[in-house]
Amino acid sequence: MKFTILTLFPEMFDSFKSASMIGRAIQDKRIEIETINFRAFSSNKHNQVDDSPFGGGAGMLIQAQPLASCVESLDIKPETRIIYMTPKGKVFNQALAIELAESEHLVFVCGHYEGIDQRFIDRYVTDEISVGDYVLTGGEVPAMIVIDAVARMVGGVLGKQESYEEESHYNSLLEYPHYTRPAEFDGLAVPEVLLSGNHAKIADWRFEESLKITGERRPDLLKKYDASHLTRKKRQLVDSYVKKYCYKK
Repeated sequence: MKFTILTLFPEMFDSFKSASMIGRAIQDKRIEIETINFRAFSSNKHNQVDDSPFGGGAGMLIQAQPLASCVESLDIKPETRIIYMTPKGKVFNQALAIELAESEHLVFVCGHYEGIDQRFIDRYVTDEISVGDYVLTGGEVPAMIVIDAVARMVGGVLGKQESYEEESHYNSLLEYPHYTRPAEFDGLAVPEVLLSGNHAKIADWRFEESLKITGERRPDLLKKYDASHLTRKKRQLVDSYVKKYCYKK
């Protein structure tokens, strides 16, 4: 899978591309990340890429021309998604990460200043994505967040598929607690069921802990959880937690 990032600050991605899981995935050729400084595509003799907005207002806008010329230089296929990271976009979540992971090529446009000329968005952008209800200096950090979340879904990037299938938000439930050695730390013991070796009971405990944590912290997620694929006993358990946490008076 290929990620292309259009940015004025490609150096911000140097450590991101070389460290941890992303670095290993690049080394193993599971993913490819290229950064392009779209300032190089400016038709202005001073390589200027911004100007003041028509109609007045504070700040500067990135012009359409440098970005358009940069995109036109790429090998863009009809199915390629061009993503503009913006606070005005659709809020990013795990479901969207899974959807984007089905793509072969994603292009990220990282804005700065007050944004970019709407005509570029209208002509080229397929998705506008936000990472939350707050404003950052530019689109680089949001792009890293999305790329990290999407890359984890790519086959072979994580050791096992279960590594992400049991994580928070993958199936609308928050993840259960984890424990490792020693079995007792500072007077706190690991739940006995995890030491039992009974994998069926461990799975049941983890599922119920996920329901409990989701109900306590994110009842909105618990309420929309689809339990239709579960056994009758587990559906009844889900219903009991939904009633407990989602319909409080």
